[in-house]
Amino acid sequence: MENRGPLVFSIPGYEVFAHELCWQLDGTAGEVERRFFPDGEQYQRLVGSVFDRDVVLVGGTVHDTATLSLYDLACAIVKYGARRLSLVVPYFGYSTMERAVKAGEVVTAKTRARLLSAIPPATSGNRLLLLDLHAEGIAHYFEGGLTTFHLDASSALLPAIRRAGGDDFVLASTDAGRAKRVEHLANDLGVDAAFILKRRISGSETQVTAMNARVEGRTVVIYDDMIRTGGSLINAARAYREAGAVRLVACCTHGVFPGDAFDRLMDSGLFAKIISTDSHPTAIQLEASGLELVPVARLFADHLSSEG
Repeated sequence: MENRGPLVFSIPGYEVFAHELCWQLDGTAGEVERRFFPDGEQYQRLVGSVFDRDVVLVGGTVHDTATLSLYDLACAIVKYGARRLSLVVPYFGYSTMERAVKAGEVVTAKTRARLLSAIPPATSGNRLLLLDLHAEGIAHYFEGGLTTFHLDASSALLPAIRRAGGDDFVLASTDAGRAKRVEHLANDLGVDAAFILKRRISGSETQVTAMNARVEGRTVVIYDDMIRTGGSLINAARAYREAGAVRLVACCTHGVFPGDAFDRLMDSGLFAKIISTDSHPTAIQLEASGLELVPVARLFADHLSSEG
């Protein structure tokens, strides 16, 4: 009997994630033929029919090329007759420009959301699954008939945090701005929450002025939704170390780690362990270099299955 589970496609960089999701959904892996023309234009072709099928397309907006690849494939999937389209976007970028501060600034998160909202609707509709957005309001930037779901990675991360923290640990944030999220996770874990208050000295330098919890002699697990260059993380780790923490662990949902960021974090000598989900392709690549990876495909599979 033919497998009528969903067809699962991915953009480049998300093949591993899509493979795991396909297995979780008892689906069939879709194939895309790709090549580039001499002028850099990309050629993509769906190999096989998508007509009257539920189709899942996996891809994070890690850069503009990835975003356009996601958009182009989604439009083709609908054009060729998919019954329903589910966009699985483990990492939605553009969080730096999620709002305007100065007159004339482009809110890129909103313009990219409008782009994905412009994907034509499949017969039974389009849905978009996002994970731990840097700003929750981004979920409301998507428009039209695109139904958006914002998933929470805590059920996958909490067991990893508990294992890393051991018998006596504090869950901490890099600054007061992430304190609410950390307090919520700490309550779920039944541990103390810690955050630091900082005063800006100059455009590039801040000074720790206060800390709200006792960390002396304890393990501190510092959580942030995203690790990019790691500058704020290192500064926070030093503050907790100076306050007496004996062991430091870093944990995030989205391990972006541009350039040599991961190496610099490890070479700092501050962290016993760094943990990230597999929402970003760079995190998957860094598993071989010592990053502890927490898979989250199951979160998306459970939601897709529950929605039918």
